[in-house]
Amino acid sequence: MKNITIIGSGTMGNGIAHVFAQFDYEVSLCDVSAGALEAGLKNIQQNIDRQIKKELIKPEQKSEILSKIKTFTLLNDGVKNADLVIEAATENQDVKLNIFRELDSIAPPSCILATNTSSISITKIAAVTKRPDKVIGMHFMNPVPVMKLVEVINGYSTSKLTTQTIMEISGKLEKIPVEVNDYPGFVANRILMPMINESIFSLFEGVAGVTEIDTVMKLGMAHPMGPLQLADFIGLDVCLAILRVLHEGLGNPKYAPCPLLVNMVEAGHKGVKSGIGFYDYNKSGKDKLIPAERFL
Repeated sequence: MKNITIIGSGTMGNGIAHVFAQFDYEVSLCDVSAGALEAGLKNIQQNIDRQIKKELIKPEQKSEILSKIKTFTLLNDGVKNADLVIEAATENQDVKLNIFRELDSIAPPSCILATNTSSISITKIAAVTKRPDKVIGMHFMNPVPVMKLVEVINGYSTSKLTTQTIMEISGKLEKIPVEVNDYPGFVANRILMPMINESIFSLFEGVAGVTEIDTVMKLGMAHPMGPLQLADFIGLDVCLAILRVLHEGLGNPKYAPCPLLVNMVEAGHKGVKSGIGFYDYNKSGKDKLIPAERFL
């Protein structure tokens, strides 16, 4: 397995492309937007520079890594030689199902089709293809070049060979793969998102302020980042989408998203990506986070 295609050049997609290229795989990075591809490559270059500064890689490796990545706006061109495709598009079920329908018709028959979804059913995605045994979840964590975990999610029909292949390739990327089964939220987000949601409820109900909630969790639970800051980092729209999948899929009211989260997303306050979430990233500095004005 040598040729890897990544669908989507956003934060997760360009991070996955970076890691595969770093470990000498030939990478095709696909996006419908040429501008998004350009931004993705720029982000990869910046992340490589950070690795060089931290002496994690040698300066001469930068050009080698970048030479392994080719960009495509036409999906057919990007997947025609793929051994593995990893979809990292927006966390929207309809978008993903349409992508997998198309991938199934154009990717080589032997190609494994993986999705980086953080919550959407692998079984449902696989069902729109004629190769459900070759469909699997490959959930990387953000930022991909730094985080070691890959959550490997088996759909109902995923073959043992497909799972073994993905576990092995994750190890070759110096990641630690953990095999889980296909239930809403898998493991990572089934545990993480209720914690984030409860933190938002604590703010919503006036139990404590933004800084206070995050400080309690950082100092009391040894979390490197407070849950509200983490929600901003993930994207409040993504958190909301995952909670809705959990709520619908498990039918338990404890997963219902906090009304404050719903209102923030509807107002366009999505966290780091929009500049404002629980914190105001237009006013915050590297060493000091300032809560958004409504939470002061």
